[in-house]
Amino acid sequence: MLPFFFFLLLTFSISQALPPPRGFYLNCGSPSTTKLNEINYTSDRGFINVGNTTTIKQKDLLPILSTLRYFPDKSSRKHCYNFPVAKNSKYLIRTTYYYGNFDGKNSPPVFDQIIGGTKWSVVNTSEDYSKGQSSYYEIVVGVPGRTLSVCLAKNAKTLSSPFISALDVQSLEDTMYNSTDLGLYKLSLIARNSFGVDGDMISYPDDQYNRLWQPFSDKKHQTVTSQSSVNPLDFWNIPPAKAFMEGFTVTKGKALELQWPPFPLPATKYYIALYFQDDRSPSPLSWRAFGASINGATFSRKLNVSTNGVMVYSGQWPLSGQTTITLTTAKGSPMGAVINAGEVFQVIPIGGATNISDVTALEDLLESIDEPPVDWSGDPCLPLPNSWTGVTCSKEKITKVISLNLTNRGLAGSLPPSISNMTALKDLWLGKNKLTGPIPDLSPMTRLETLHLEDNQFNGSIPESLAQLPNLRILSIKNNKLQGTIPSALLQRKGLTIQASPENMASTNNTGPS
Repeated sequence: MLPFFFFLLLTFSISQALPPPRGFYLNCGSPSTTKLNEINYTSDRGFINVGNTTTIKQKDLLPILSTLRYFPDKSSRKHCYNFPVAKNSKYLIRTTYYYGNFDGKNSPPVFDQIIGGTKWSVVNTSEDYSKGQSSYYEIVVGVPGRTLSVCLAKNAKTLSSPFISALDVQSLEDTMYNSTDLGLYKLSLIARNSFGVDGDMISYPDDQYNRLWQPFSDKKHQTVTSQSSVNPLDFWNIPPAKAFMEGFTVTKGKALELQWPPFPLPATKYYIALYFQDDRSPSPLSWRAFGASINGATFSRKLNVSTNGVMVYSGQWPLSGQTTITLTTAKGSPMGAVINAGEVFQVIPIGGATNISDVTALEDLLESIDEPPVDWSGDPCLPLPNSWTGVTCSKEKITKVISLNLTNRGLAGSLPPSISNMTALKDLWLGKNKLTGPIPDLSPMTRLETLHLEDNQFNGSIPESLAQLPNLRILSIKNNKLQGTIPSALLQRKGLTIQASPENMASTNNTGPS
């Protein structure tokens, strides 16, 4: 998808005082709160614990563009912000980037952004930066759980550190964009424009959800200015009334053809919402009738547009290449067609899900150990190339952890009992760390084949429940502080190689050297 851009100077319009929008607004890399357009952008501390911060030494920048957070760690698979959210909620996410040559390389990095376990898009701000502009991306997501993660990650084209300037997490109403099942898809913004406008971008407080409506002017079309205001609450998407104030029109009997979005699109499915209002003063004659088609296919046959306004939409409309919207005036209509605003989102299938028991177990482990890998944040498995360090997951719709290898990571702490809930795990390698406490009951892990706990500080007895692991081939528990000898049930297991310290050994033919 293509990025959008801010001008560097403050060009938003401010109209009336409203309560601040609900959500999180982060000025990334800033140690303090900054106000922009009546919204307080706070420090991103507390939402992420990795990365470095810096200041862009350039005059006349928007406040949220003057600092950034960047991620130089080349070993991390992703770098994630985490937000506490309401379960089964809906959010609009906006990421903002201004490179500002912060690293002195005069070449903005290219990298991925990830929402939950789904790759959202590639971030490439080079073109905007060459014009002295910043870039932003938006996506509408449903959140089934109580945590939302927004992550940046290197890809094959990343040559320097990913970075971010600002991050908005805006709560949306249930009615908004409700024709799309956000349990199966996400909506990545392609274009959001108010037509006939050659001025400032519309945002908060005109749009109470802080969506950005870029002005879109076109000398080919006649423009009109509305003589009345719509009620945003009459529309499912609650668009701002200001987006209806101007529009394109044609004389009676002619068709209005609009090439929008003004750039070619990849062949896939899109969410499209178009907004219309008769611009005249309210009266019994203030209406227009016309049909709408997109690339020759009927989008809406009979639109009757009054001063109250109309919205028409499609949740999954196929587009490819250049898009042409055609509005054809109906017979008997007193006026020609009109169009005021539009939104287009690319429909992105959600990239699977990680087994909830595995997620819970790994989150418990994260809480139980000190100094875990720095990329242990966000979805543990997805996207698969960006799984947590040491975590390998299966390739299936509901992915599961099949290997956990944290050998020699300098970990201290203990193993939570819930680790046994990772029932698809085949290899558990935690050797050469500083882990303490008892070895928990691992009997539910019936697929476990290799268990390496050597060179730690585990104490207590050697669990007899280890004998209930039918596929276990290697058990290494040497050089710990375990008491007692290996249970006889373990010693009697055929095909099992046991590596234990001398004080835990019993005379047997299937024990390995200490």
